[in-house]
Amino acid sequence: MSDDEPKPGSAEDQGPVTITPALADRLAEKREELFEEFGIRDEFPSEVLREAEARTEGVYEEIEAEIDEREDLRDLTTWTTDPVDAQDFDDAISIEREDGAYRLWVHIADVTHYVTPDTAMWEEAVERANTVYLPDYTIHMLPPVLAETVCSLVPNEDRLAHTVEMEIDEETLSFEDIDIYKSVINSDERLTYKECENRLDDPDLPLSEENQLAFELADRMHEQRKEDGSLVLNPRRDRAHTIIEESMLKANKAVTHTLMWDRGVEAMYRVHPQPTPDQWNEALKEIQELDGVSIPGNAWGDDPRKAVNAALEESPERQLNKIQRAVLKVMPRAKYMNDPFGGHHALNFDIYGHFTSPIRRLSDTINHWIVHENDVPETLVELCDHASDKQKDGETAERLYKQFLQEQGLDPYAVNNRGVEVVEDPDEAKHTA
Repeated sequence: MSDDEPKPGSAEDQGPVTITPALADRLAEKREELFEEFGIRDEFPSEVLREAEARTEGVYEEIEAEIDEREDLRDLTTWTTDPVDAQDFDDAISIEREDGAYRLWVHIADVTHYVTPDTAMWEEAVERANTVYLPDYTIHMLPPVLAETVCSLVPNEDRLAHTVEMEIDEETLSFEDIDIYKSVINSDERLTYKECENRLDDPDLPLSEENQLAFELADRMHEQRKEDGSLVLNPRRDRAHTIIEESMLKANKAVTHTLMWDRGVEAMYRVHPQPTPDQWNEALKEIQELDGVSIPGNAWGDDPRKAVNAALEESPERQLNKIQRAVLKVMPRAKYMNDPFGGHHALNFDIYGHFTSPIRRLSDTINHWIVHENDVPETLVELCDHASDKQKDGETAERLYKQFLQEQGLDPYAVNNRGVEVVEDPDEAKHTA
């Protein structure tokens, strides 16, 4: 899975993984060891927490004062879709069908209204550069007291947002118009992925029609991406994830195209180099040798990404991870750069960058600032390098922590999706290693 795709949702119908206090202590010790090795800051300085707490005060009066300066979208049907255990909701969507077009709004929490370059929160976010997700343990980029309150697009409350409004041609799915602006929204409902699936199946439920339209557009954009050569490492994603993934990709693309082509400014672009022909051949050879896997004859051609997509779609479920690993093994790391030269190979986008997750990624926060203020930080190149390095550190720490969980007899996927409960009685703990 690419880091540009939303993470899968949690298992909604299973209880937590039970462990003993002794095992919980060992997990905590391992986390501390990794935090020290990779310079990951778990605790927030008191000054940052004080600032964050102060910015949660007088919220409604502040939003009311902002309305005249923003687009008032509170009457627009809007909703969020997230994992069942999500703690903050930083993106919401709205959609309407028009004559010959779809109109898609992607609303993103207006983090930079609260976190600005003159604050300790900004300095801390720059240092952290991203949120680190370990199984059942999150190290946040922004203080949760802020991210989970005024920056969270909770239902039935006015919230400040940064909206990307796109008119998308019904035939070609290309942009007819892009408008990016500050807004005030009021989300109608917070859906889990499972609830979104229910809305798609039952036309009598609220937001059913809107979700069906959103999926119609998302499914078409997804198929178009594959035809164009975008690598889809998770081909069996459910409809709810497809809606969110494709909507966010489209919004990110709209913003970074606007920054480069309309404004010609530097920003934190996401650049993903391509493997060499020999590396691609190595990956395809490994895939073909897997039991029960073959690359259809019509998929062979000039673009190995299409061959991989075809193999993933037709392979047995048990081989999906092995195909993904064969590809990821030869893929260069994506990185942040101040210009988009080289494009994003995995997505097959000539220009790409992040905008839709400013609560968890520094790149998105910086790009929000550049879009609204038209102010490019003087240290942009250093910020790009730092964010790339910190992302690599976070992902390495995550991989090593998952390995440690497995060594302790724990399934990292189960821990990540179901959480952990510490029980005193060893007989009640499924894991006692």
